[in-house]
Amino acid sequence: MTNAAIPALVVGTGFGCRIHVPALKATGFDVVGLVGSDPERTARRAAREGVPAAFTDLDEAISQTGAKVVTVSAPPNLHAELTLTAIAHGCHVLCEKPFAFDASEGQAMLDAAEKAGIVHTVAHEFRWLPDRALFGRAIADGLIGDPRFLVIDQFMPFCADPETRLPKWWFDVNAGGGWLGAGGSHLMDQIRAWLGEFDSLSANLLLVSNREAEAEDSYSMRFRMKNGVEGSMQQCAGAWGPMTSDWRCAGTKGTVWIDQGKVMVADKAGTRELSVPDDLVLPPPPPQVADPNSSRRHSHFEIGPFTRLCEAFHAAIEGRTHTSAVAVPTFHDGLASMRILDAMRASAADGGALKQV
Repeated sequence: MTNAAIPALVVGTGFGCRIHVPALKATGFDVVGLVGSDPERTARRAAREGVPAAFTDLDEAISQTGAKVVTVSAPPNLHAELTLTAIAHGCHVLCEKPFAFDASEGQAMLDAAEKAGIVHTVAHEFRWLPDRALFGRAIADGLIGDPRFLVIDQFMPFCADPETRLPKWWFDVNAGGGWLGAGGSHLMDQIRAWLGEFDSLSANLLLVSNREAEAEDSYSMRFRMKNGVEGSMQQCAGAWGPMTSDWRCAGTKGTVWIDQGKVMVADKAGTRELSVPDDLVLPPPPPQVADPNSSRRHSHFEIGPFTRLCEAFHAAIEGRTHTSAVAVPTFHDGLASMRILDAMRASAADGGALKQV
């Protein structure tokens, strides 16, 4: 990597270690410190990941290391505080999703970032997954004519077993938990990337798995986009069995869908599979570490797209021209997603009533 190494801090010892650290290192960042809530665990994981310093206070970490970049991988209720601290030091910020606790916090984060003139990005890295990016490109290129109806249905076993170890915040409503934020925030961003802004929606949140929790592991929604596209989506993370998905968009001239990672199009001429162009191919994953307990174990589903996000982040900080296969998500996108999540929660609290976004 010929680009200048930019000193970066990672806040978060879970996903932050497993994905942020290796992706940052692979794209020209120098990870100079790890910030966590538990001093012993943070020091242990920093040493294991080859990060030279460990901290429990972000302000101190920035002051001592001179970091120019902060990536935030903490529970959502901490995103605003951490992001605003980083911005106050003039640091560029990459913040995890869901972007904030609510849209009000998200607006404050965006306002501060814009005023400071820093580079700001949100970890909606799944925009770079080849099947999702190609699905969106098929719509943008007019392969199905004018889009009219979108359906996304998913059943996943992530939360089905109450004894499965999951991030604590996922089921802590006070921390911004619930599957809508943990998983659904990615899909809300993805739909916006494909079709533009939401206009109105009706939603419900529910707990399917046999666990004691106040936060949902599933949700359902009907929506209308500002361009007139109608849609529905259901996502259940508490369903036993293999993961099954149906992603499909019907338009005036054809239909596009995803079938086990393949993007298919059907129209008057028949049905065909779209090949993945070179610019949508993900980079190879970094080598796995020998320690089977290392937090750096990762799947290409996660690390590949996150590496592409970090490439774009690095280029923006350096002011280099960088051609990205998809639009790079910023705090503007994070705020837009939070407005959707807030509207969904308000609708669910009101018995599924129609709400404007």
